[in-house]
Amino acid sequence: MGIQIGAKPDSGFDDPIGMLKDCHRRIERFLKILCVVADRAQGRALTDEETVAVKAALQYFREGGTRHNADEEESLFPRLRAESATDQQKELARLENDHRCADHLHSQIENFYSAWISTGQLNPSDGERLRSAAEQLKHLYDEHIQAEETMVFPYAVQRLDTRAIAAIGLEFRARRA
Repeated sequence: MGIQIGAKPDSGFDDPIGMLKDCHRRIERFLKILCVVADRAQGRALTDEETVAVKAALQYFREGGTRHNADEEESLFPRLRAESATDQQKELARLENDHRCADHLHSQIENFYSAWISTGQLNPSDGERLRSAAEQLKHLYDEHIQAEETMVFPYAVQRLDTRAIAAIGLEFRARRA
């Protein structure tokens, strides 16, 4: 990620909830690239700039997105399950299911874009399927991020003690080592 003058610095391992929120902002930015290019470039080859942007977005989701899901499913969610009521348990299960659905859509999107980049074209039917998958993914992420940032993360900050938060941060660091 490039540096943006005047932007809030990304959170560190001492603030793992902040790190998850920062990741959500990156998800939104990279997803926007995938959606905009799928919409605007229909019927033609991608420009060099579009190709670079799409490849960066796909790589982010392959690496950063996978790590983000692990951060939630292996570090945050298990601790919340130990602290939560039944309704919170159901919400965590739904969010994990969202990750599986997103993985499926990411796979489709990656296949369409890879074909488009390698051949220089995408037939209209595949172009429409790409746009549909990108829009479905955007809708899924909009709801997913909203739930996490308005319910799950505030609950985590309220319920988890400083030792649990520190342990989560250490686990995040180990995933990035």
